[in-house]
Amino acid sequence: MSPRSASVNEAMRQRSRERLLQATVELVEERGYAATTLADITQRAGSARGLVSYYFAGKRELLQSAVHRLMHMELAAALDREPRSEDGQERMARAIDAVLGLTQTHTTLMRTHMASILQAEGFIQCPEQQKLAALLSQAVDGAGIVSGPEGPEAEYRLLRALLMGATVALLLPGAPMPLSRLRAELFERYGLEWTLGVPPKDCAVAPAKAGAGGDGGGGDGGDRRPVD
Repeated sequence: MSPRSASVNEAMRQRSRERLLQATVELVEERGYAATTLADITQRAGSARGLVSYYFAGKRELLQSAVHRLMHMELAAALDREPRSEDGQERMARAIDAVLGLTQTHTTLMRTHMASILQAEGFIQCPEQQKLAALLSQAVDGAGIVSGPEGPEAEYRLLRALLMGATVALLLPGAPMPLSRLRAELFERYGLEWTLGVPPKDCAVAPAKAGAGGDGGGGDGGDRRPVD
């Protein structure tokens, strides 16, 4: 039997890495981060334990890479969803909706991910994160957002920060902000029509702005801002 080629070996390694990342998503969703061990992950993935340390520095890096892969996959699927659109504003709306939507479909995982990012070790820029960043950057560029003096990269970083902030607000235990309210703020920031993307099913029109009633912390979408 002839030895496998380098390309075949690389493809096998990539599949092993993908299985580890998928197993991490599944187990953290099912059991939580603390109750999920590396041995659990390798068993679910059908991989040797040594492969984890070959690809990742530890469980925290594995978690962040797994979530970034999931985010990239969800974002790519949203952008490619039928009917396909090359309209920059529609694609920007889909990007925002895809990221915010993960807080509803993968609540435990996203809450764990945000807690991991806020630790002292910080944000890990893994290959999966770089793929996600490339798609978000393309969405920013395609929407025709005018860059400030720092250039397009700064606009991408601002979008990332705004999405992170909205994600934390949506996941805050005991006092979550309503999705429709945060979506409305982001859509206004980028000049997007409410009907673009995938509007929340329970909110066919954009929520009322400040002064229209509500306490801003409940489910009615109101917003009452402090006076300076």
